[in-house]
Amino acid sequence: MMRQKHKIEILAPAGNVESVTAAVLNGADAVYLGQKALNARQNAENFTDESFRETVRFCHLHGVKVYQTLNTVVFDEEFPLLRKTVQLACEAGVDALIVQDFGVLRAVRRLCPQMRVHASTQMTVHTVQGALLLKELGAKRVVLSRELSKEQIREIAEQTGLEIEVFVHGALCMSVSGQCYMSALIGGRSGNKGSCAGTCRLPFSSVPGQERYDLSLKDNCLAGHFEELCGLGITSLKIEGRMKRPEYVAAAVSAYAALKQGETPDMERLRAVFSRSGFTDGYFTGKTGADMFGYRQKEDVLSATNQVLSNLRETYRKEKPLFPVRMHLSIKAGEPARLSAEAGKGTVMAYGDVPQTAQRRPITLESAKEALEKLGGTVFYLEDLTGKLEEGLMLPRSALNELRREAVTKLEAQQKNSSEITFEDRPFVFTEPRKRTLRGIRARFERARQIPWEWLDRLDWVILPIGEVWRHAKVLLPYSSKIILEPERFMAGTENRVIEQCRALREQGFIHLSASNPAHIQIGRLLSMQVHGSCFLNCTNSMSIAQYEELGLEDMVLSFELTAQKIKRLRGTIPFGFVAYGSLPLMLLKNCPVKSVKGCAACQGKSVLTDRTGAKFRVLCHDREYQELLNSRVLWLCDKKADFAHTDFALLYFTDEAKQSCSEVLDAYFAGGPAKGEFTRGLAYRGIQ
Repeated sequence: MMRQKHKIEILAPAGNVESVTAAVLNGADAVYLGQKALNARQNAENFTDESFRETVRFCHLHGVKVYQTLNTVVFDEEFPLLRKTVQLACEAGVDALIVQDFGVLRAVRRLCPQMRVHASTQMTVHTVQGALLLKELGAKRVVLSRELSKEQIREIAEQTGLEIEVFVHGALCMSVSGQCYMSALIGGRSGNKGSCAGTCRLPFSSVPGQERYDLSLKDNCLAGHFEELCGLGITSLKIEGRMKRPEYVAAAVSAYAALKQGETPDMERLRAVFSRSGFTDGYFTGKTGADMFGYRQKEDVLSATNQVLSNLRETYRKEKPLFPVRMHLSIKAGEPARLSAEAGKGTVMAYGDVPQTAQRRPITLESAKEALEKLGGTVFYLEDLTGKLEEGLMLPRSALNELRREAVTKLEAQQKNSSEITFEDRPFVFTEPRKRTLRGIRARFERARQIPWEWLDRLDWVILPIGEVWRHAKVLLPYSSKIILEPERFMAGTENRVIEQCRALREQGFIHLSASNPAHIQIGRLLSMQVHGSCFLNCTNSMSIAQYEELGLEDMVLSFELTAQKIKRLRGTIPFGFVAYGSLPLMLLKNCPVKSVKGCAACQGKSVLTDRTGAKFRVLCHDREYQELLNSRVLWLCDKKADFAHTDFALLYFTDEAKQSCSEVLDAYFAGGPAKGEFTRGLAYRGIQ
């Protein structure tokens, strides 16, 4: 029995021209790709200006949309490049831009208000409120975090009215997208700049003495849930893989295109071309745990045989004609020859030479057809030819060929159905850099018991997780004027509870809220709280600062991926600060790597992962809702305050330290003293690529 056909979009990755061809000719409805810079796959081949224009033309000719990736954070000095990149996107007629950076979103709205914007998964949109904020800022679509269950996806689709894009196939990062700093802090290659080194795919073990891959997940595959996906209100099914070979693109796209047509996909071929110990659907089904973990083994590599790859290449080696054309030829004495051509989107007319009196063979419909049906190399094929030809006339074959070429050119232009988007070359207006003095100091604690109360008067702000304030509200109430509530960094399934906790605490006098993702900003605005930007908003440029200021944020902790020199050049009117101390979270996790091996009882919140060099990374558990993987070395800039004198405040980020250790760090900060033991300067001087 033939299954139902669906209209849902199949969105394919394209890291190079060959992958575009593989995607288009295997049934993709849209592709996403990047130019050479400012996209989250810097290590892919990507596209030159010329190949980019030609690729957009090719896709539109085949009725396939093109979404361009601008899904990285951007530095101030990169905005001229951003302007050029957006201008080319407008001229080429791309169908949407995919963005991560709030500053880029603001710039795009200024440069090309007509351009559709899709909020990247790097924006960490995973709840209703986060999606609603992006909708308010002009996004037409949100790409949801990969960690959501089907129920959570449905809720966002039903309550926002936005187009929803969901990853259905390909690699799963261990960390929530946009919240991974491992590659940057360990090797200087930032996932937020599209240069991730894939450090998490190397051995990390929760069991001493064993080589394990406890940060490596199997590839996602939701092909078995296709009918469910189509019933969730999703607009687009996204396939990951701009770094993968064209044969992979062909296999993945053809599998999901088959499902869309109600046909049975070739899953064996899909597994053969790429997997990591098989596939997983754990996040979608809500069944996380050990079964989701896997790494690429010898048998996975060997399964991609030459025969499998050769067969896949055949699917896109020769372009197939897609659109039938009906032609009508008119030949009349004394008048230019006319050829009308009708394809799916309308009719075009081509005009040629005036026919001559035939000396030997007059033109016939059959002889004309020999020239007019030569449509090889185009997306068209001749379905029917009719004509009205006066007797005794002739038209050279060259003239018929020219008629055909003109008609095809016009049909192609019509088929592309896209037009250049107006690019408004407006200047970016920033406030003048204001004089800043490093006077403020704030501290973030994981637990109230860590707070050295003797230091409280010298702290401007104390940041505490909302659950901790909720549990100790009576004790903390006298200090409510300087306490900033920190909501959970990942709230899928818990957002409504967080809103109610914020509302209740707001009524008690806790009116300040820390925001580490778009949902937190929206919740703060919804409840008329004073919102303070967290370093996890990844603010790296003056345009972002301006956007956050427009949204009403009181101040901003800048991204710790910025160097001291880059911070010095930032402009804006709201106060901003830097992280001066902390065991920085490298990853935000929704599938605990320790629980999958030992279980929660054996962990007791004291587990570590050890890498191949012997470095140890602590796992910090947040009420079993999510986890953070902490850096093996503590960030220490307490003795470098002079290099950050152009900021307004410093943040000391405490995680699992004892109260005495917190007190010692505070003492060292005010004294400008050196660190005790091993430490890192983070990215403050070496920067990222």
